[in-house]
Order: sequence, then structure tokens, then C-alpha cells
Amino acid sequence: MAIARLPRHHPRELFQRHWPALLLALPSLAIALLGEPANALLRFDRAAIDQGEWWRFLSGNLAHLGWSHTLLNLAGLGLIWGLFATVFGARGWLIIMLVSGLGVTLGLWFLNPQLQWYVGLSGLLHGLFVAGAIGAIRRGENREGVLLAAIVIKLVWEQTVGPLPGTAEMADGPVIVDAHLYGAISGALTALCLKPRMWCD
Repeated sequence: MAIARLPRHHPRELFQRHWPALLLALPSLAIALLGEPANALLRFDRAAIDQGEWWRFLSGNLAHLGWSHTLLNLAGLGLIWGLFATVFGARGWLIIMLVSGLGVTLGLWFLNPQLQWYVGLSGLLHGLFVAGAIGAIRRGENREGVLLAAIVIKLVWEQTVGPLPGTAEMADGPVIVDAHLYGAISGALTALCLKPRMWCD
């Protein structure tokens, strides 16, 4: 009787394929493990940035309200990576992560001056999702148009009605829906400037 064997990937190959996602996941976990002192040092904090702590424009995306918020966002990262990891190469994903992360915090800085602090990966994740869907569509995978339409509907809902029911409870804190919008716009613009990979493993 023939037995089907699943392809086995060398650990180095797996690392090369997934390290952009680990670049978000591992620091997020480390900050959660270090607790409130690390959170206070790294979150987007308007007063601290005014004092010259510019790193918070990036690190604020990696800090979270607590473990439930951290794990919720990391589950979202895993889902997005499972859907779209092969759409761009590692360099492309790094550019999308950087632009989406800065798009979130710079958007909050300039367009939400009343917001004093912010934490969370969700805005950046919206950028990854939209970028992945656009990249997949650009290389001919038109079924991803349904996913893109779904995220656009979600963003419109958040801007007109407010956060989706239950999301604040799951995150253990208020949901800053504008961060999702800024991340999605940043991811979309970046994806339109990058060439997607025209093959997948």
C-alpha cells in the first residue's frame, strides 16, 4: 500500500520563508513577557515622542494592552501570513510592514492629536491584509477580491458605526478604529508600488 509523504522542509528554509512574520511576533511576545515597564517604554506616547523618543513611532505597534490583546493580534498575524505569505518576497513584506506601521502612528500623530497613547499590532495587520489581497489580485488570483471587499466593508463599518461588536472586550481595551484605516491605506499604497511574486511554493 502506497503511503503519501508530506514534503519536509529544512528548518533553515522555514526560517527564510517566515522570518518577516517572526520579526513582528517575537518582539510582541517579548514585550508582553517583560510586562508594563517595557510597555511604558515602547508604546506610542505623544508626550514622550515630544521629548524626542522617536522609536515609539515603530515600537508602539509591538506593545499591547495585555496577553489577550497580544495573542489576539498574533492569531491575526498567523491568519494573514497563512493567506498571503507567498504574495511578496521578504524584502517586499518588510517594506509593507515598515510603511504600514509608520502609516498608523504618523496618521495618529497628525490626524488624531487628541490621542495621547496607542498600542497594538492591529493597524499594521490591516496594512498587511490589504497589501496581500491587492498583491494576490495583481498576480491573477481574483478570488482575493472577496477578501479585499470584506476588509473594506469592515473599515467602512468602523468609520461610520464604530468597532465591531465584542472587539473591545476581546482586546481588554478601547479599539482605535482610525489606526485600522491608516494601516489599510498605507498597505494598499505600498502594494500598488511593489511587484508581487508571480509564483508560490
